[in-house]
Amino acid sequence: MSTHLITGRSGLPWRSALAVAVALACVGCATRPDGNPRDPFENYNRGMFAFNDGVDRAIFKPAATMYRAVTPAPVRTGVSNFLGNLEDVWSFVNSLLQGKPQAAAQTFVRFNVNTFLGLGGVLDIASEARIDRQREDFGQTLGVWGVPSGPYLVLPFLGPSTVRDTVGLPVDMAADLISNIDHVPTRNAAKVVDLLDTRAALLRAGDTLEEAALDKYSFTRDAFLQRRRSAVYDGDPPDESAEPRR
Repeated sequence: MSTHLITGRSGLPWRSALAVAVALACVGCATRPDGNPRDPFENYNRGMFAFNDGVDRAIFKPAATMYRAVTPAPVRTGVSNFLGNLEDVWSFVNSLLQGKPQAAAQTFVRFNVNTFLGLGGVLDIASEARIDRQREDFGQTLGVWGVPSGPYLVLPFLGPSTVRDTVGLPVDMAADLISNIDHVPTRNAAKVVDLLDTRAALLRAGDTLEEAALDKYSFTRDAFLQRRRSAVYDGDPPDESAEPRR
């Protein structure tokens, strides 16, 4: 999904194993001699980007467009708030792992406010009270621990990643609360709604990308790498030449 790609929620558990396998297989992929040094697997990545974009155009974008058309805005907002509230649990754990007690405390307060006062998270009362969301995942945690990001990768269906984020992906998948729902029909239905909600939120951004970018692949890659690096450093990354490992 080419636009689901810059940001998005966790996918299905089987994809984590596939993503890791792809990352390992890419070690032998051809490298463009004049390519971006952060993207040594560009030939493979461009092919996978085109595949994902085709799948998105054929399936995910039309489904998300229909979801947006038939679902009232208040319902979509409630769904997005509820799913985001579930994500806060894992963000809290990662904040602790990263040694950020203030961020962990803020996320803990945010989750409890929205859960108990916001109808299980359907209402985002915490944001109205200026308790902002701190999105954290295990890829960011590995970065805070000093693990280099490694080469840029485009994963099947999941889109942009890095070797570091791909290694952390199975941990994120295992910690996903929806993936741990025992009742299979409920779990699958929740996954579909999660996917539609995520893709629907990116419809406008995708249209802007189509109009503005001369090279969608390069634009998506550079935006993703910049965003992920900023996330590891909480929005204040050092000069890249001064910190080459990440």
